[in-house]
Amino acid sequence: MHTAKKYKFKAEVKKLLDILVHSLYTSREIFLRELISNASDALDKLRFETTRGSEVVNPELPLEIRITINKEDKSITVSDTGIGMNYVEITKNLGTIAKSGTEEFLKMVADSKDATNIIGRFGIGFYSVFMVAKEVIVTSRSYRKEDQPVEWRSDGLGQYEVSVSEKELPRGTSIKVLLKEDAEEFLEKWRLESIIKKHSNFISFPIFVENEKINTVSAIWKEPKSSITKEQYEEFYKFLTHDTEPPADIIHKSIDAPIQFNALLFIPKKSDEFFWIDRDNYGLDLYVRKVLIQHKNKDLLPEYLGFVKGVVDSEDLPLNISRETLQENVIFNKIASSVTSTVLSYLAEKAKNDRQGYENFWKEHGKIFKLGYVDFGNREKYIELLRFNSSFCKDETEVISLEEYAGRMKENQKDIYYASGPNREAILSNPHIEIFKNKGIEVLCLFDPVDELVINSIGKYKDYPLKSIENADAKALENIKSDEKESEEKKEELSKDDKKHFSSLLAKMKKILGDKVEDVVESQRLVESPACLVSTSDGLTSTMEKILRMTNKEIQPSKKRLEINPNNKLIRNLLEVFKKDSNDEVIKEVTEQLYYISLLNDGELTDPHYFTSLANKYLEESSSWYIDYSNKGNNE
Repeated sequence: MHTAKKYKFKAEVKKLLDILVHSLYTSREIFLRELISNASDALDKLRFETTRGSEVVNPELPLEIRITINKEDKSITVSDTGIGMNYVEITKNLGTIAKSGTEEFLKMVADSKDATNIIGRFGIGFYSVFMVAKEVIVTSRSYRKEDQPVEWRSDGLGQYEVSVSEKELPRGTSIKVLLKEDAEEFLEKWRLESIIKKHSNFISFPIFVENEKINTVSAIWKEPKSSITKEQYEEFYKFLTHDTEPPADIIHKSIDAPIQFNALLFIPKKSDEFFWIDRDNYGLDLYVRKVLIQHKNKDLLPEYLGFVKGVVDSEDLPLNISRETLQENVIFNKIASSVTSTVLSYLAEKAKNDRQGYENFWKEHGKIFKLGYVDFGNREKYIELLRFNSSFCKDETEVISLEEYAGRMKENQKDIYYASGPNREAILSNPHIEIFKNKGIEVLCLFDPVDELVINSIGKYKDYPLKSIENADAKALENIKSDEKESEEKKEELSKDDKKHFSSLLAKMKKILGDKVEDVVESQRLVESPACLVSTSDGLTSTMEKILRMTNKEIQPSKKRLEINPNNKLIRNLLEVFKKDSNDEVIKEVTEQLYYISLLNDGELTDPHYFTSLANKYLEESSSWYIDYSNKGNNE
């Protein structure tokens, strides 16, 4: 045995080791990822030397990584058959931090609570082993025939020693880790397997633990699409997501310039029903050269594409780049932008070529996708992918695009109209929609509370403003001809004298309601219903006001005008009462009831007590009238 020569660690390494041992306990499993990554790099370098024709010792050795457990001396050993190191190389590589800027780096480590994001940078990945080791023994033999095997050992407390080894080594590096007492969990085979599957499952070289190969699923995202079968894609998807069903869609993208990356993305058949409960449980797995850098990275895709599962791998990102640096990294941002664009372009093609398939996608993932109204960078693509139910649809399950709506707008129609409600039936029975039915104008039906946020955000589609039927300009609607099939015989118009009385009735109703309404006017939009409330400007709709109140926004209900339909039977009867006695109590009661009914239709009836008391009174009186009428008929 050759005499070992002792060396002291440089000051910055001593600081680093102290931080690793005492401050980053929760991330200790990362040591195995780093040792495997180093072994993989060594194997890659050996393969490069072989490819360029270098003479290599023991060339028949398979390129692999093996991990063994020794419970007697409480150690684990990580070995590779890679390029190995000689005396000078092992002293240089394991005695200093490989890159400059160590003081800045040490500050970053000291401020960090999560070693996952910073270990491995600046060449310090190897030192993470001292989080679990009371002593480390590294033996290595270089690929060069003339180099002797060497041994490096240290307890990580301030110095290390290097010697020429007399052990017979075939080639490569073997790292024996004598574990601390509180790190004996790593003596369990299942524990090592779980770490490998989590962090290093797609390393190119086989990884054996106690002679069992662990990384059995290959990194198929790096392979040409033409060489991968549907069954391989489905197997990988199920491995990645634990979904029992195959994916609905597979997106496999390989980009070489200007930035290199590979992406393998999947859209599940079914939505994740827990998304709204566990909103943070989304993201893509980020790899750098097949090593997992971050599980469920949330910056590669925006939240509204959170239903997409998959992996992104790049050769251009530095290995083990920290999360903080990722957010500022120009290359990463370009990759993220490209991945988002790839998904949106795929969905656009699907919508164009597979209507039923896209509608199935929308049914499952549309709720989440709608959150994209805040993605201004992809606004045009996003808008084209939106789908809504409409008054022209056969039922509540059918959906259309804004492009389809615009393609069948009526002559002289300048706006796209929409209505909000709890369901399709409620919207189609809304008094505001009557004129649109009469004119044969299509109305988008918004059932989901987020729909109005989407509509308000996009504002218009191409040159067509999006307008609520509540705020529709009656004069603009006059220029649109009614469909013959929708037209009905006009009811007998009011006489000249009745028109004067009707004007007086409206004034009386305004006096009765007072400040509750801005005005009471004759309606140009109602066909069947007696009355409705209409905003006097393009302000917030009733639904939008409710949404804002639900989010604790202090917002006063907008004042509206009450529109009265002179052709409605109830209003004609009220007019007759008014002509006989303009102060009849029933005028006040009916006016108030019409107001509360209109509030109810708009979903703004916050206090129903007075409304229900009036309704009960009318039911009581009408039942008495019915009994009197029935008795009168029987007596006759």
